[in-house]
Amino acid sequence: MNITSAKYIGSSPNLEKCPTNGLVEYAFIGRSNVGKSSLINALTNRKKLALTSSTPGKTMCINHFLINESWYIVDLPGYGYAQRGKKETEKFKNMITNYVLNRKQLTCLFVLIDIRLDPQKVDLAFMNFLGANGVPFAIVFTKADKLKNSQIKPFVEKYLGTLKEEWEELPPYFITSSANKLGKDELLNYIDNINKSL
Repeated sequence: MNITSAKYIGSSPNLEKCPTNGLVEYAFIGRSNVGKSSLINALTNRKKLALTSSTPGKTMCINHFLINESWYIVDLPGYGYAQRGKKETEKFKNMITNYVLNRKQLTCLFVLIDIRLDPQKVDLAFMNFLGANGVPFAIVFTKADKLKNSQIKPFVEKYLGTLKEEWEELPPYFITSSANKLGKDELLNYIDNINKSL
């Protein structure tokens, strides 16, 4: 699939303010600074569609981007950012939970994981939460360009091995790099196949 148009529609502080036209949505989420905005920009071939920052926790709302005039990419706030206060952390948790569980247009949630890191409790807990609530999701390993090619497969297999300790069936997964566009076509084709099946 080729993305021929991508435009920022708006930022919503809560589920109730999200677009109401019923178009399907593919949301991206992950721990702060995992590379969400960079991946969205790489997928859409737009350098500044989603604003990137070296400061974690910059995405504060539910951001909608209209793709090919027919579906949305949604950039969700990152989780696990320690510098937020307790009250603010609870606010973001409620925003994300409400969107993930109650947004009927959500077709697939892409959970981004830094390929270089050992499995983090916050990521595993979030994926278990998705599984328990029947939310369709896929794993997107990011920053593969930071590893040697020979390291990528062992890192991924180690991560999947951890998941197999609790999961009978693993979700789909993709290995990506925003820097060299690795995995871009696979991810977009996955979305395209879902769109065609709807």
